[in-house]
Amino acid sequence: MSADKAKNISNIPIDGFSKVRITSTWTFLQSIQWSEPWLIGLISFHILCLAFTILTCRYYRVQIVHFLLMVAMVYSAEYVNEIAAMNWRLFAKFQYFDSKGMFISLVYSVPLLFNTIIIVAVWVRRTFATMTELKTLQLKRKAARESAKKSQ
Repeated sequence: MSADKAKNISNIPIDGFSKVRITSTWTFLQSIQWSEPWLIGLISFHILCLAFTILTCRYYRVQIVHFLLMVAMVYSAEYVNEIAAMNWRLFAKFQYFDSKGMFISLVYSVPLLFNTIIIVAVWVRRTFATMTELKTLQLKRKAARESAKKSQ
């Protein structure tokens, strides 16, 4: 039994930077060297996307374009991962881009999907508000018609 457990533990990858066994998403994120310039740029990009998402809440057409661009970027993450895996020495100190795409999913796709969720929530809220206004108008018109019928 202990031999199987030792064999299973030896299969868990060890991070080259922090020498920590990667057993969860959290330890994976801790093993990333966040001070690399390209990662700082990626974080800055995500902060700008979030700010743009928040600032354009009142502009429906701009948000549609923003939403579609972010969905296209998430869709292309697999291709970005392949290209980055082939050329990682040009911009990174470590090979983060695994074949399963865990790194690209966590640091690239998840923040973009978070932004798209915010946009969808804004759209749903706006739809509910419009439906409420429409129903209120319908009830007011119906009440006005009934009061007009009574006065005749």
